Amino acid sequence: MKSNDLENPAQLEEILQYRFRDQALLTQAMTHRSWAHEQVSPRAQRDARNLHNEALEFLGDSILGLIVADYLFRAYPDATEGELSRMKHRLVSAPTLAKTSTELSLGEFVRFGRGEEKSGGRGKHALLADIFEAVTGAIYVDGGLDAARGFVERALGEELRAADPVAAAAADPKTMLQEKLQATHQPGPQYSVVETLGPPHKRMFHVELKWDGGTTRGEGQTIKAAEAAAARAALQQMEMEM
Repeated sequence: MKSNDLENPAQLEEILQYRFRDQALLTQAMTHRSWAHEQVSPRAQRDARNLHNEALEFLGDSILGLIVADYLFRAYPDATEGELSRMKHRLVSAPTLAKTSTELSLGEFVRFGRGEEKSGGRGKHALLADIFEAVTGAIYVDGGLDAARGFVERALGEELRAADPVAAAAADPKTMLQEKLQATHQPGPQYSVVETLGPPHKRMFHVELKWDGGTTRGEGQTIKAAEAAAARAALQQMEMEM
């Protein structure tokens, strides 16, 4: 894409259900750094952060967190801080934002450089999540907090309505275990990788978890997943001992 103008901005605005006063903000939100690097000299890049969306992504991350936190605070007035934090963490996580970006087809409008385009940038979850944050930031700058809130609550509507303290807790066994041990004044759990199996492209990690009350193990394709499995096993063991 050689033009400095975003292709099909009206179509994108229709998807976002928001019309920009300043079209340059929409263009910036949908411009990846790789595109900007191919268009201007390194000196110009240093002096013009508005050539790509990273500054808007930074802003949008904070605005998104505020909007989601406010929604959860109002929707669940009796929830604990831990429950609210877990629900918020899931709602603003990269998988949730990438899924929402995909549903909105935002990746189709992003201006990528040739290298990023060839490497499948339009389908990368991390980049799709970044785009959602950048769009949130752009709408906030263009129309204020109410406009950004409207966009986020429309885009994340199904996810927001499905938020549930119990489900969020079940999805975060490590935090549940930590809180359970703290409630009984026990030291925190200790995780250690005890074995790694499989070829580099298909690793399987085995983690051992120790706490004052016992030991469990978990496995997963990432260390984080293996730790979560070990924590889930520990919680099950504690329930059986009660």
